[in-house]
This record gives sequence, C-alpha cells and structure tokens, in this order.
Amino acid sequence: MKKRWQQFKAAVKMELREHKSSFIAYKVLHVLVVATLIRQCVLGHFESVFFCVLTLLLLYVPSIVQVGLRIELPTTLEIIILCFIFAAEILGEISSFYVRVPGWDTMLHTVNGFLAAAIGFSLVVLLNSDERLTFDLSPAFMAVVAFCFSMTIGVLWEFFECGMDLVFHTDMQKDTILHAIYTVALDPTRTNTVVGVTGITDTAVNGESLGLGGYLDIGLLDTMKDLFVNFIGAVVFSIIGYFYVKSRGKGKVASKFIPSRKEEGRDYLKAEQEKALPPEAEGREGRPDEGA
Repeated sequence: MKKRWQQFKAAVKMELREHKSSFIAYKVLHVLVVATLIRQCVLGHFESVFFCVLTLLLLYVPSIVQVGLRIELPTTLEIIILCFIFAAEILGEISSFYVRVPGWDTMLHTVNGFLAAAIGFSLVVLLNSDERLTFDLSPAFMAVVAFCFSMTIGVLWEFFECGMDLVFHTDMQKDTILHAIYTVALDPTRTNTVVGVTGITDTAVNGESLGLGGYLDIGLLDTMKDLFVNFIGAVVFSIIGYFYVKSRGKGKVASKFIPSRKEEGRDYLKAEQEKALPPEAEGREGRPDEGA
C-alpha cells in the first residue's frame, strides 16, 4: 500500500508539470495561497487558515483526477478549475468578495453550471468511447444528459448550503433586502388570499430596528438566483456540446473543455508501476504462460 501511494504521488507530480501553462497557473496560485496562509496565521484567523489548507489540497484535484482516472484534461479546463477554486475559497471566503464584490457569487455559480455541464457531457463521451460500452447516442440526448447533470450538481450544492446554515448557523444562503412581500399568511379570512405589504423601509425584531432599509429575505431569492444562473451556464454548454457531437468532434470551443483518454506515453501512473516491476516480471509482461 505504501509503495502504491508513493507511485501515485510521483505520478501526480509528473502530471502537474506536464503542461507548461497550467503548471505556471498552479504555481502562481499556490504561492498566493501560501502567502495568504502565513498572513492568516499571524492574524490568528484560524478559520481562514482552514480555508487556505483546503485550497492547497483542492489545487491538486485536477492532477489527481487525471492520474486516477487515466484521462487528459484540456489545459484550458484545468486552468479554469484552478482559478475557480482560488476565486471561491481565497477571494470569496477569506477576502470577502462574496460580500464586497457585487455579482461575485452569481459569476461563480454561472461558471459552475457551465463546468458541471462540461463534466457531465465528458462522462458520456468517455463512456461512449469505450468499445465495451459503445452506444449510438444522439447529440440531443447527450446535451440533455449534460444539462441534467449540471442542474443536479447545482441543486445538491444548494442542499449543502441550506444544511450548513441550519446545522452550523452559517450564512451560505445570502439574504436579500426586499421592499415588498406578498403572502397568504397575513390573510385574516384564511381563504388563501394573497396580502401585499409594500413600501417597506425597515425591519424590527423584538421592537428593535435592524436598520436594513427593508424586509430581510432569508436566502430564498439567493437560492433561486444561484439555480437560475446555474441553469444559464448549463444551457450554454449543452448547446455547445450538441453542435460538438453534431459536427463529429470538430467544435473548437467544446474541445477545450472535454477530457480525452490518456495516451500510452502519458499514463504516468502506469509508468511508475512499470518502474517498480522486477526485470524478469517486466520481460514476461504481455507473454502467455509457458504451459499455455
């Protein structure tokens, strides 16, 4: 087990250095995260230290996936994933971009919808390229699968945000200030009649003003907005994927986001495993037994 782990680590390191542009992006982001980690340690912000450590681990994910699944991620996709991780964890959480930068959360959810659709589409492409599991799938079917996969990921993430808010009292589902509400809960006749309360300029709790300038919606609109922009990202890639299949893999945009199977010479895990084989075993590899 120890030997296998060492082989896997060596393969991941080789994978990191395979493409110059993605390796540069990784190193730059790695240095920025380490610098942020040191600063947060000095400030005593240990929750932020956790986010930094988590980010350092997540930056290895693209390489781990490529080695473990023996697939080749396009350089464009790999760089976007690395930047997405940095933008969500370091800029979003530690630098408070979710609060300070309007639309930051919206932008990330849109990108997430696009990337999740690309992943769903890629899973179908990779499975369909296996001779043992080849089906004649239509472009429309593959686009629908990509869309549904992306929306499922989006919904599961919103479940996670809601669970974190309820159990750990976080505020992942950001609140929205409203100036009007419409509800049947205020209908005195109990006849399911909608009552509108408009022109709301403040909210008071236990007689104390919160100074919000309106009514505080607790996360519902944020969730719906996140799902809507996820929907937009999913639709965009599903359309791109549809024409990619329609043109028999000639789409330039889609090819930058769709992984392929590892070529024989770039399967670094296999190369590391072959290094560990004794010479006599290596010589017998691929030959039938003498008694056969």
